[in-house]
Amino acid sequence: MRRKGFLIVLSGPSGAGKNSVMNAVFPTIPNLKYSVSVTTRPPRKGEVEGVDYFFRTEEEFDELIRQDKLLEFASFVGYRYGTPKDFVLNQIAEGNVVIMDIDIQGASQIREKMPEAVLVFLVPPSWEELQKRLTHRGSDDHDVIAKRLQQAVEELKHIVHYDYFIINDELNRAAEQLRHIIMSEAARVSRIDLTELQSLWKGWGKP
Repeated sequence: MRRKGFLIVLSGPSGAGKNSVMNAVFPTIPNLKYSVSVTTRPPRKGEVEGVDYFFRTEEEFDELIRQDKLLEFASFVGYRYGTPKDFVLNQIAEGNVVIMDIDIQGASQIREKMPEAVLVFLVPPSWEELQKRLTHRGSDDHDVIAKRLQQAVEELKHIVHYDYFIINDELNRAAEQLRHIIMSEAARVSRIDLTELQSLWKGWGKP
């Protein structure tokens, strides 16, 4: 039975494990699509254009805003991030579930433009664990790590604006929680084509 597509927004501090949790969920939900963000930050080692991010200059990012090509955009520790609008809307129209990982600024914009979106906040198990993850990642210098930790404190205050939260203390458990959230949301009656349902049940109970 065809169901209406929808958007899942996953937020959480840098180092909370958003990518790891999403990657564990993707093989379990066939129609789950990842929305690749646009960013002005330089690529990290191993990141691929069009897979991890669309890497753009500040001028190119400004042009995307001018053309209203971004569903949302925000700044974070000196760089800008945004979500290409056309991909998200087209995938939802095709009945797919779109998932994106964005910060609280972007999530707030999404909630205003798409109140039906489902917002999930991923929480690290502790401050000490978050600090350890950011340090061991080895992709940022000490000043950037300090900014990310301070930002995490501010981000946590906004958890009350989300629909769900997941504590990522163990990857498989966190991924399973996210999978259950997505499957439960997909099973909402409001996402079902009632005309198709009625046709499937036509004649039920007749001899």
